[in-house]
Amino acid sequence: MRVSRLYVQEGLGKSRTVELDDDAAHYVRTVLRLKKDSSLIVFDGTGGEYTAVVAEASKKRVALDLGQWRDRTVESNLMINLGLAISRGDKMDWGVQKAVELGVNRITPLVTERCVVQLKGEKQQQRLIHWQKIVQHAAEQCGRTLLPALSPIYDLTDWVDKQAGLRIFLDPYAETSLSQLKPLNDQVTLLSGPEGGFADHERDMAKAAGFIGVRLGARVLRTETAALASIASLQMLWGDFSSTQS
Repeated sequence: MRVSRLYVQEGLGKSRTVELDDDAAHYVRTVLRLKKDSSLIVFDGTGGEYTAVVAEASKKRVALDLGQWRDRTVESNLMINLGLAISRGDKMDWGVQKAVELGVNRITPLVTERCVVQLKGEKQQQRLIHWQKIVQHAAEQCGRTLLPALSPIYDLTDWVDKQAGLRIFLDPYAETSLSQLKPLNDQVTLLSGPEGGFADHERDMAKAAGFIGVRLGARVLRTETAALASIASLQMLWGDFSSTQS
């Protein structure tokens, strides 16, 4: 039987008993439906995890007794920094969730010229909180013990020239394929555009900042497909999808 995993925001190990905050308590009680003495695994996103047992699961309080510490990691050798243009509906949620599962280390939501969704003021913070929860639950599900970083929302013009490693952006008009490239120090920065693609001046700006346009085959992929297909390809070429890691 699969043991449930739970992300706990506060640092673990300071006490052998951990009282959960309201969100985590609701998740344990209502979503996971764990009872007293149920076993689970908890982690705080900084590496490693604890076995744990539910000590109390009432409406007023959910507490866990920590067990054995396990220094476990499932991280890829390839560090992937994803700049993801904000898309509408569930597409962005899907992109964030699957990027975590595929092993991305950092996700930065980006505003580009052709973004349909316009987030201003409090809405930006609300969406960041929403995406942060998606990151946490995706890490719980896929077994990661290091929580990928979620950066604040950036405008593309403020983000593009601050990146390192092999820098690539998805461009259906490019002639270069991923297999023709090589990561720098096992670091890749991937820039994925919105539903309408990048404007010409954005493509030029990315190239000026050292980004290489990459084409994923002969077909034009939807925004929610392109980012995930490229991450999987990166892991296959240079990360932990391949039996031989470079």
